[in-house]
Amino acid sequence: MFGLLRLLCLLLVPMSVAALALPANKATSGYARVAIETSVGTIIVAVDQKRAPRTSANFLTYVDDGRFDGVTFYRAARRKSDPKYGLIQGGIDTDARRSLPPIPHEPTTQTGIRHLDATLSMARPNRPNSAMGNFFITIGPTPNMDARGDYIGYAAFGHVVAGMDVVKKILAVPTCCGSGPMRGQMIVKPIAIIRAKRLDGTPRPSRGVKPWLIGLNKKTAK
Repeated sequence: MFGLLRLLCLLLVPMSVAALALPANKATSGYARVAIETSVGTIIVAVDQKRAPRTSANFLTYVDDGRFDGVTFYRAARRKSDPKYGLIQGGIDTDARRSLPPIPHEPTTQTGIRHLDATLSMARPNRPNSAMGNFFITIGPTPNMDARGDYIGYAAFGHVVAGMDVVKKILAVPTCCGSGPMRGQMIVKPIAIIRAKRLDGTPRPSRGVKPWLIGLNKKTAK
């Protein structure tokens, strides 16, 4: 009997590890990959459509609309105890012309997606159900971003599957300025996001006017 139990445990361990494994850089059921092309290299992320459907759908709409094309990574928050770890933040910043309505919050206690190394998560103001078009990528585990008790945390919804060298390069760039929790964390020369492109699935852009393109199209035509 003991031998049988031991054998079952040995068989279950690899299955548990596999269940926790991150998606690879290939088409994977339940995930959609996005290539974020920046001025210092390309980052490929896989969003978890099964466990974080609303957050993933919101991010993919920004991608499919082209709302991330021409924005920046503008924040690099390094840990004081070890500056090789921290997070980088990018997206529309305060450009209301690119924004979509805020989305319902999907906490880590609901999705089971923890803030580990290379996690993709939504930035938001200090209130629930307020995330729109800004996101961050972790370098090293950041469990303080996970929900616990009355703290709702941040909505993790995917992982980097290629280009962590680019993420680390952005984390290391010079920073200054900012205020409050972002003091000293704003990138001196923001890193351009040239475009964000979906690699899997069918694009589903939103309908309506794209106000951020109005002036841009005129400049391009010249």
